[in-house]
Amino acid sequence: MAVSHRFGGPWTERKLEALRDYLVQYQLIFKRNPKARKLQTIYVDAFAGTGERDAGERTAGPGLFGYDEEIRGYQEGSVRKALSIDDKFDRYIFIESKPKHAAALKKLIAGEFSKLSDRCTIEEEDANAWLQRWCRTQDWRGQRAVVFLDPYGMNVDWATIEAIARTKAIDLWVLFPFAIGANRMMPKDAPPDSLWAKRLTAIFGTEEWKSRFYAESRKRDLFADDQGSIVKIAGMAEVLEFFLERLLSVFAKIVERPLILENSKHTPMYALCFAAGNPAGAPTAVKIASHLTKS
Repeated sequence: MAVSHRFGGPWTERKLEALRDYLVQYQLIFKRNPKARKLQTIYVDAFAGTGERDAGERTAGPGLFGYDEEIRGYQEGSVRKALSIDDKFDRYIFIESKPKHAAALKKLIAGEFSKLSDRCTIEEEDANAWLQRWCRTQDWRGQRAVVFLDPYGMNVDWATIEAIARTKAIDLWVLFPFAIGANRMMPKDAPPDSLWAKRLTAIFGTEEWKSRFYAESRKRDLFADDQGSIVKIAGMAEVLEFFLERLLSVFAKIVERPLILENSKHTPMYALCFAAGNPAGAPTAVKIASHLTKS
């Protein structure tokens, strides 16, 4: 039986179309510009899944952070879009740690995109570890890349984003679960437990989130004694704003207003964020991406 994922909806397609349209424009730039034409282009999908997109019935029951089947629609389906554009990349790298998903992906490429098989590499490894090592060991003088981080939950480490930015040769699309992920990990009446606090620090790359999102609240009890407690003072908007600030601290330029992805009830879930790594090409890249992320 084929391995597939069921998800769908207009916002899923919006995300995929924004990515596809950017890849098309990206390749046009490298095809038309004589200097850029000398550079090898690479597309990296860090959480590739199976490559399939089955928009069947969705389950109603939410899971952790509300990750029901509808939400999973924001996490897969990009492989076909990337491989289907007319101006092909010189290399395609798909990272998928789950063996069954990787096997399904290999079958898809061999069956429907066999002419591109020699350009495609499937890495069965943790995406964070692979990307950090790859960014560190490549010679970026002769190549450029687009990396798509479409994680399962809150699985992207800041160290990975920083490694990508450090190359100054990669444009990054990252799906950040600011509403259903980071925001929900932070209780309103007290700071998160040590496990979630550690994960938030890994995501943002700093402990500054503690002072940005929490503050001491003092209330007087019946006996006029001050009772102090640490409470949450930030909402979804502040969480996203902080993440964008962090991106801008390491990349040449970013899209300041990312595409906000909502579920069928119009509840915000993700932000499709873009950051350009190469200083020379950043203005053009951000101009294109900004147009594609307009709601």
